[in-house]
Amino acid sequence: MLSEQEQQAVCAKYAVKCVAVQPWQQVGISPNVSSDLKPLNGLRHEPVGDSSGWYIWAGEDLSADPDFFQPLHASHLEESCPAIVRYLGLPPGWRFLIADSYEDVWFDESLLKVSRKSDANDTDS
Repeated sequence: MLSEQEQQAVCAKYAVKCVAVQPWQQVGISPNVSSDLKPLNGLRHEPVGDSSGWYIWAGEDLSADPDFFQPLHASHLEESCPAIVRYLGLPPGWRFLIADSYEDVWFDESLLKVSRKSDANDTDS
């Protein structure tokens, strides 16, 4: 079970409201996350349907390949990538980058603009 307490602790550290990810929600994850490639990166868009809004990958580069991310239920992250679970409560618009003893967490307003732009396009059709 995803620890909501760990998610809340990270959010408290950065003084943001926790938007906890539930085990049944999905994340987009790149296959390279299960390798030893560092750093681990995550960014969160607005959740839609059963998607948590999280996209997670390893390494310096974010691929433009449409098959780069695969859906995965968040409940599997505790086993496949436990280092990132505590960051999952960060709200939409937040990002993280972690490697060994390094941690960087920040707000990226452009992530919210992408979501709003997509919503606007949906209403135009």
